Amino acid sequence: MSLFAVVLLAAAVLLLAVAEWPRLAARLGVDARRKRGRARRRARMNVIEGDSVESDDFARSVERDLASLPTYDPHDADKRR
Repeated sequence: MSLFAVVLLAAAVLLLAVAEWPRLAARLGVDARRKRGRARRRARMNVIEGDSVESDDFARSVERDLASLPTYDPHDADKRR
């Protein structure tokens, strides 16, 4: 194989890589890796449907926790002075 043929073959491979770069980057790039990882995580997620006793208990505990939070009333601060 002559040197000219090797250079021509290398140029053809380089031209093909440049022409196909957007499609290759979409499959092999950092964004593609992020998308594949997200798709893997989403595949492991489960959707829980329906009302149950547990959700009622949870709602009551949230309401209880919110009711026990301290509140701030700016008018009370004025009265203390």
